[in-house]
Amino acid sequence: MSVDFKQKTRTIPIVFVQVADPIESGLVESLARPAGNITGFMAYAQASMGEKWLELLKDIAPRVRQVLVLVDPQNPTWMTHVSTIEKVAPSFAVQLTAVHVRNPAEIAGSIEEFAARPNAGMIVLPSVMTEKQRELIATLAAKHRMPAVYAIRAFVESGGLAYYGADWVDLYRRAASYVDHILKGAEPADLPVQQPTKFLLGINLKAAKAIDLEVPPSLLAAADEVIE
Repeated sequence: MSVDFKQKTRTIPIVFVQVADPIESGLVESLARPAGNITGFMAYAQASMGEKWLELLKDIAPRVRQVLVLVDPQNPTWMTHVSTIEKVAPSFAVQLTAVHVRNPAEIAGSIEEFAARPNAGMIVLPSVMTEKQRELIATLAAKHRMPAVYAIRAFVESGGLAYYGADWVDLYRRAASYVDHILKGAEPADLPVQQPTKFLLGINLKAAKAIDLEVPPSLLAAADEVIE
């Protein structure tokens, strides 16, 4: 959601879904007390998500020692995620390289260069830009036999290996409850911005087999979705 909505109306209630950082975007003053006419549900702000992505990558590909993190600098949450992954990287025995990418050429160049390193893996941080280029990213990861973890299900649908992220259907259901509260008289300013509480794990077995990865049975048992 663009801050343009805030500029166009300060009276009509607005409930957003999947906004990365509503404070940084200028939509609300704080999560607990949004103020104004806008509130809603965030998508990826939890600092712990970075650790979850790295943990998943190591669980599914223990041999990984070098990790490329693809970052869209236009997404304000990247600093939180990269900082978290950097802090926990030593405990997972990996070296981290975070690279800013703004277009397909930079994505391709970064992956091609990093893939030459031994025991390379990848984490793709969520953003509109990286999601649009999901087929390119998944194709290059497969070409170079690089295990990769994503935050969005669409990557796995496009041939990616695994994802862990918020349950968007759950977010929209919760957003509908906020709309109901507002229609019954509640003020958006009194409804705190909420973060995801339900997360989904998906694994693409076909992608795993293509790069000779054997997914641990415990991971398959924990997955909400397995694509064969």
